[in-house]
Order: sequence, then C-alpha cells, then structure tokens
Amino acid sequence: MKQRILLLLSGLAIIFSACEDEITPTLEEADPVLVVDAWITDIPERQLVRLTQTQPYFDTVASNVVGASVQIEDSQGNTYEFSEDERDPGAYYWYPTETEPTFGSVGNSYQLKVAINDQTYTATSSMNPVPPIDSITYELWDSFAFFPETYFVQFWSVDLPEVGNAYWVRAYKNGVLLNNPDDISVAYDAGFSRGGSFNGTIFAQPIRSGINPFRQDEDGETLPAYELGDSVYVELYSISDEAFDFLSQVALQTDRPGGFAELFSNPIANVSTNIANANADGPAAIGFFNVGSVSSLGIEIE
Repeated sequence: MKQRILLLLSGLAIIFSACEDEITPTLEEADPVLVVDAWITDIPERQLVRLTQTQPYFDTVASNVVGASVQIEDSQGNTYEFSEDERDPGAYYWYPTETEPTFGSVGNSYQLKVAINDQTYTATSSMNPVPPIDSITYELWDSFAFFPETYFVQFWSVDLPEVGNAYWVRAYKNGVLLNNPDDISVAYDAGFSRGGSFNGTIFAQPIRSGINPFRQDEDGETLPAYELGDSVYVELYSISDEAFDFLSQVALQTDRPGGFAELFSNPIANVSTNIANANADGPAAIGFFNVGSVSSLGIEIE
C-alpha cells in the first residue's frame, strides 16, 4: 500500500511539474476599443474622466486618448465641461469653483457625453444618497496560525431604510488607496447581494472588516493589517445597480488565485458596461460611468 501511495504521489509530482512549463502564446491583434473610466463624486475636489484604449496584452505603456470633448449634463439643465490636462494625457478634469465647490446634487440624474473621432459615446447615472460612517473601531489581535499580531479594524454604518441601495467601500492605509483586486468591496443594502434581509441594518461584518489589508512579504509571510501609528481612512460611495454589477464582475475577473486553483475558477469574460455609442453601427466602448455621493471618516491607531 505504501509503495502504491508513493507511486501515486510521484506521478502527481511529475504531472504538476510538467504543468509549470513557461509558454509565450501568439495572440491575435484586435482593433483598439475606447475605455471610459468616469467615477464622479460630490467630494469637494476636481473630478476626473479618464480615456484610454485597449491594447495588446504584452504592451506595458498605457494608450491614452487625447483630443476628445467631454461633458456631463444634469437633469436641471446644467452642463459641466471637462478640460483636457496636457500634462496628464487621457485625463479630463472638471474643477470646483467658489460658487460650485462640489459636483452635482443627490437626486439629480446625469448624462456623460464623450466625442472623439466623429463618434459620440453616452452614459447615464443618478446621484443616490449615502449614509454616514458613524465610527471606525480597532482591537489588537494576538498572533495565531499563519497570522501575526495585528490591529483589526472595522467601520460602522447603517444602511439607508429604502430597499435597493448599493455601495462601494474604499479604504486607505496611511494615505494610500487599498487597490488590489481583493480589496474591491461592494454592498447591496447592508449585505452582499440583492434579495437579502439586510435592509436598513448595520453593514454585515465581512463588509465592515473588508478594509483590513492582509498582504504578504517577499518570503510569503503574512504582514499585519495595521500597526500602531497607522492611519485608516474609509469612503462609502453610493453606486447604481449597474455599477454594483460592474464592480462585482471586475472583482471576479481580476482576483485570480493562480496556480492549480485556477483550474476551478470561472473563465475569463468581458465585464458589463453602460457606455454606448450613439451610432449603433459605430465602434463600441467599454468602461463605466457613475455619479455618487460619498461619506467618509478617518482615524489613527494609537
């Protein structure tokens, strides 16, 4: 029996080692597609619409789109012009003023218009309300298993009473956005998906604690999520149903486990978009447009 087990293990080792051969596939070229990245908020700062193009997989330099016309019109008849920044190719900004320190108002709807190369692309969104973040708490956890001693952090907020609110949770550690694929955290009402029983309640615990970044060092050792003196800043964005689906799909497609586990992952697929070409026969675009209100809170662990 032991000999059979050893033979089986040896066979598996040969199979898995054979799977580690490095290959460089030849990929078909495709026409570039416009990518619109437009997440507009009422945070009192300049607002950005970034335009790029898709490019071959192995290219490392971003293909920025310059010379476009970008504007947003609201349901009250106001127009917000976004000007191109020559120092930052592909970036189009709207700047706040003394009379208009923030973009938009809760309850208004908005239409994005991007004109480039005789093509006009549009998308619509509404600015939904967002609840305040009541507090951020932390506690010191002793080391256990493969995890070191760490401060474990949670934010606390209560979902709005109406059914059907969607949110995006973004966290910053020491002023740096936590932006890995596994950091994408969205909520529907106070839970994870539509149809749950979390409406009007405190956000579910995994959502509250999803702001803890457990990274690994170059030796594969898990690092503390937070340590004494670290700062934590949390933003809660209101997003549309379509944006909830988009971000959920982005997380699914980008948070790939790699290795043997990849055999059991969902296949790579295109994510949804709300960007449409006014010319139905013209080239398509991808990306997303959302206008949302934001609540935020920050603390320092001391």
